[in-house]
Amino acid sequence: MPLELQAGLWGLVGGLALVLGALVAWFVRVPQRVVAAIMAFGAGVLISALAFELVDEAERTGGLGPTIGGFLGGAVVYSLANVLLARQGARHRKRSQDQQPSEEEDSGSGAAIAVGALLDGIPESVVLGLSLLGGGGVGVGVLAAVFISNVPEGLSSAAGMKRAGRSPAYVFGVWGGIALASGLAALIGALVLQGASDATVAAITAVAAGAILAMLADTMIPEAFEKAGLFTGLITTLGFLTAFAVDRA
Repeated sequence: MPLELQAGLWGLVGGLALVLGALVAWFVRVPQRVVAAIMAFGAGVLISALAFELVDEAERTGGLGPTIGGFLGGAVVYSLANVLLARQGARHRKRSQDQQPSEEEDSGSGAAIAVGALLDGIPESVVLGLSLLGGGGVGVGVLAAVFISNVPEGLSSAAGMKRAGRSPAYVFGVWGGIALASGLAALIGALVLQGASDATVAAITAVAAGAILAMLADTMIPEAFEKAGLFTGLITTLGFLTAFAVDRA
């Protein structure tokens, strides 16, 4: 199978974890503390993958300059886009309680939430595609981190959408569309960057990593802390150590 199709397939697998989480939220009443704990764990897993499989690898292959520039640039671009979307009603798109506005309360918030969820998912998919460029297959640690973190993301956000009165067609249309977009983003990332210089791949990887870290701080960790409280740090640490052990195994 061509490398870019492999990338698209793995990106789709990561995106489908969002759909899985949404399905659980829609049909099963999951205690909020459980959702928060899983989200904190997923945040730790992603932070570990960022540190040891993305930023470290980018610096070793492309140098410190492109890595720092890309990482900071990704965080800045994500944060600016997130601010714009928050003003349109997507600020609480990952929250599972009553924070998400309904369409009646904030017209256009549904579209903003969908775009925001897409903004959150694309960087993760791009790095899955980039992980294949070295010729050693998909990065297992990155794939595990994306999948483990996407389940609680989809679960929490879909629970909030349901409480805001959004329809099943909207909820599963959003997550199904994002799963497909995730596969496409991974495919395009691998296709466009085949043959690119190490510095270019490192910079793009760092851009995605910076955006992911900003996303964690802006959307996942607040929801985790809402219910997990003072245990959030401990649970996040366990997620970090689990991903680190998988990477070194």
